[in-house]
Amino acid sequence: MLLTVLFMSETNGQQTVEGIHFATGNPVQVKIKDGKILEVKNIKKLSDKNCKLIIAPGFFDNQINGFAGVSFSFGGGELTVEGVHKATRALWERGVTTYLPTLTTNSKEILIKNFSVLSKARDDESLLGSIPGYHLEGPYISPIDGYRGAHSKRFVREPDWNEFMEFYEAAGKDILTVTVAPEIEGAMDFIKKCTDLGIVISLGHHNGTAQQISEAVQNGAKTCTHLGNGCANSINRHDNPLWPQLSNDGLMISIICDGFHLRPEEIRVFSKAKGYDKTIITSDVTSYAGLKPGIYKNIDGDDIELTVDGKIQYPAQQVLAGSASSIDKGVGHAMKVTGCSLADAIGMASTNPAKLYGLNDRGTLELGKRADLILFTLDNYVVNIQKTFVKGELVYDALNLKD
Repeated sequence: MLLTVLFMSETNGQQTVEGIHFATGNPVQVKIKDGKILEVKNIKKLSDKNCKLIIAPGFFDNQINGFAGVSFSFGGGELTVEGVHKATRALWERGVTTYLPTLTTNSKEILIKNFSVLSKARDDESLLGSIPGYHLEGPYISPIDGYRGAHSKRFVREPDWNEFMEFYEAAGKDILTVTVAPEIEGAMDFIKKCTDLGIVISLGHHNGTAQQISEAVQNGAKTCTHLGNGCANSINRHDNPLWPQLSNDGLMISIICDGFHLRPEEIRVFSKAKGYDKTIITSDVTSYAGLKPGIYKNIDGDDIELTVDGKIQYPAQQVLAGSASSIDKGVGHAMKVTGCSLADAIGMASTNPAKLYGLNDRGTLELGKRADLILFTLDNYVVNIQKTFVKGELVYDALNLKD
């Protein structure tokens, strides 16, 4: 691992951070004040010739099912405000400065309860605005084995607007995105209503036809949830949900780049078809991340296996059950398999999701944006987070450097 030094000073309420700009490769000095970027200035050289740290906007992960043993979806009183804090702090260590806690298919009671817990935690000033809202993945998805993935079949159901409004109210009206299957009864009307509320509809865990996908986009759908996953293992070579989603210019896509969910050639094809400006790197990470390999139980009591190489699988359906790898791994893996630049990878993991959800205060390293910054080394496509700033506050310091 590269040993690096970061220089940071603070005067008159301003912080100054130096490092290598992730896009230009130039040495830069970033000034921070009141939680925002005050200036990004090129400098002739860094304060120390051995400084190799790269500066970039923090990662924005739009699909976090849980982390560090904390699940946002399980019931039984498991989710607490303290758990949300624990997961957030652990994500900061991986360079995630913004994320959408993701609640997956479950009972009405559990979804309302967990949204209420998240809503209480979200406004805590100590979280520094890292949680702008939530992602509801299901329960309005395909009930068909393969397409529903690891989602509990007993809780999959058709859209119910009155039920959804209860979720929306419990979440403090902060549900930013919902994953829906366009082919199920009532989906199109549901998509229209969500769009009218400003909620981003994502197509996922579905077997929609080209016509249904096109109609969903006309009604407001904007993106696709983990394209290539939440899809049956065997599909028709012509009539399947992949081609119409890739070919529709009205849809962005998210992809999981953990080395298990998609083959390298799939990542290359998907990102080339959409372009790096319409592709989002997500993690789909779960509460199993960071745990020891072994057999665990899902909400139905079925076995979930975390393998020694970091794969989470649901043996009963022969499908994956989320990821054990945070988004920092996805950034390096995307670079490795596509040949894209670091700037493109950061764009897919930071800028693009911020743009999708209209969060224009973050996602780029520019004047006036939130000072959500990461400083890291990149060694053989491995992103090593050294420091994380959220809203100008140093929340993680791997080297424990003193100012």
